Amino acid sequence: MSHLKHVMDYLDQKGAEYELLHHSPAFTAQRTAEAQHVPGKNFIKAVIIKSREGHLMCVLPAIHHVNFEKLQAITGIEGLKMASEEEIEALFPQCDVGAEPPFGSWAGIPVYMDQALLEDEYIVFNAGTHTETVKMSLDDYQRIENPAIVPLGVHIAVAE
Repeated sequence: MSHLKHVMDYLDQKGAEYELLHHSPAFTAQRTAEAQHVPGKNFIKAVIIKSREGHLMCVLPAIHHVNFEKLQAITGIEGLKMASEEEIEALFPQCDVGAEPPFGSWAGIPVYMDQALLEDEYIVFNAGTHTETVKMSLDDYQRIENPAIVPLGVHIAVAE
């Protein structure tokens, strides 16, 4: 099954309303947002974090980084760091590495969503590939994934 079909089948099974968008290849959340002409606050990225206790997923706007101090305080887990590409590939074999949609439930890992996303009605995210994204309501995403909503991001300062 193709990566894109896997995402679409999952969303269809969950009864989500969504729009599929295509773009030229992009390999970072910021570049994908630009390719889609979507504000960085609406394009979300799924960041896989590991610790000695396992993995978790942080879902936040493309214009934010994970604040590891906040995340450690929220989870009570020490030694948090970014997962390697090999670990991500093992957790999400149905996706291109770096294009994982924000569904930690696929890998049985908890999801923490940055509360900054609550300001928006819709989100756009990678659809398992570096050339397709999904646009859907934030309400549908929360219904499907039921993430813990926490303050975990810090805005990225962009040089002009």
